[in-house]
Amino acid sequence: MTAVDPLVALTRRLGHAFADPDLLTRALTHPSWANEHPPAGDNESLALLGDAALALVVAEHLLRVRPDAPVGVLTQERAALVSGANLARWAADLDLGDRLRLGRGLERDGGRTLESVLATALEAVLGALYLEGGLDAVRRVVARLALW
Repeated sequence: MTAVDPLVALTRRLGHAFADPDLLTRALTHPSWANEHPPAGDNESLALLGDAALALVVAEHLLRVRPDAPVGVLTQERAALVSGANLARWAADLDLGDRLRLGRGLERDGGRTLESVLATALEAVLGALYLEGGLDAVRRVVARLALW
């Protein structure tokens, strides 16, 4: 029995085959690894994009399921859904920690389990998904992770 490539396994879990697998690799590349391997790019800009796509998808979902809820309640619910702790849990559900490219120091310091590292990696993966599949791809993955 041959082992499944970790990125192939991740694409299966995401339900999206990347036309550009380098995009997914970049989403999994922490700045500490990129600093040790120039000119490699890191996941920060993808995380920025993924954060925005996630916020939109979550707000859209909340408005759809609770159209009459006060904005303050919706804001609190959105904040809970996109919290670092929640994103790190979703990242762990996808086994992102095992797939990250981390610098030696962060690797040594347990970076694969750090909430901030996992949350940022998930946002970056969502950013990569957005670039390849648009909001529909992000919606599908977030709905699966959030159990909607």
